[in-house]
Amino acid sequence: MKLSDFDYHLPKELIAQKPISPRDSSRLLVVDRKTKEIKHKKFRDIFDYLFPGDALVLNDSKVVPARLLGERSFFSSAKKAEILLLKPKGKEIFDFSFWPKTWLAIGGPNLKEKEEIYFKENFFAKIEKKSGYELEISFNLGGEELKKEIISLSRTPLPPYIKTIPKGAKEKYQTVYAKHFGSIAAPTAGFHFTSELLEKIKNKGVKIQYLTLHIGLGTFLPVKTNEIEKYKIHREYFVLDKKTADALNEVKNQGKKIVAVGTTTSRVLEFCAGKDGLVYPKEGWTDLFIYPGYKFKFIDALITNFHLPKSTLLMLVCAFGGKELIFKCYEEAVKNKYRFYSFGDAMAII
Repeated sequence: MKLSDFDYHLPKELIAQKPISPRDSSRLLVVDRKTKEIKHKKFRDIFDYLFPGDALVLNDSKVVPARLLGERSFFSSAKKAEILLLKPKGKEIFDFSFWPKTWLAIGGPNLKEKEEIYFKENFFAKIEKKSGYELEISFNLGGEELKKEIISLSRTPLPPYIKTIPKGAKEKYQTVYAKHFGSIAAPTAGFHFTSELLEKIKNKGVKIQYLTLHIGLGTFLPVKTNEIEKYKIHREYFVLDKKTADALNEVKNQGKKIVAVGTTTSRVLEFCAGKDGLVYPKEGWTDLFIYPGYKFKFIDALITNFHLPKSTLLMLVCAFGGKELIFKCYEEAVKNKYRFYSFGDAMAII
């Protein structure tokens, strides 16, 4: 399959620039994989597609507000610079108890090795190594001093297609159930849930379960190969504990549905699924790349947002719903002026 097979035209005005309020008032496109029928709903109507005994599975990773803006000083010319901290060097994930001087980050392609980026007077970072967008940087501060400065100066790492930072971005660019810090982007399919809607779903008898996948570079970087089968996706850290795995297997054994909220949740469940159709508790890294031709082993329905052209997220959705049907849904969404991407509307593939 070619990368161009996953391209589509999207009018710029349909890229959502701010979240809708309340969260569950966003629009919902519902598509039935068997009948191919498409319906237009409000997100709160997802309640009607979840039944007692089903499992709703959510990713409770929390976005780290680790976007730093500064000025670069190189050959006596100062220009704006931006970096996004990923994790301390030598650590698996962002650890709020560990503040060394050396970090891994991503930054613009125009940054150069050995130059310094100043975030304020007497607080700067030096680029020690650089490979594409990936950086190894060293701060002039460490420990509690570094923690204080980063917490004070950092911003929410909104995607580049959001041109204006909305008011209250640190809260709005999180799910209401976010718990474990570690992501550099939000699991946006979960944005549409309110605490009240989740409580209503729970009271209906739906089993709400949580796993954790910390979203990393794979969300930001474009696919770099024309043949998608040759692409190597970035790995991401996840946790699926035994209690959750046992609860999900019980749902599966009872013939009820596993409803995954988001592509991140789907990747974890499919990575942890065995040939017997059950999931097994695991913690570690996954580099599972799901694209058309993949045979799903565990999930039965998927709630997701509308994704960027040529993205690995769109490829996963096409693998689950069928490329022809999903592209028909996208055409329908464009025609009906749905809002796209992170702060946009949702679709449910049932």
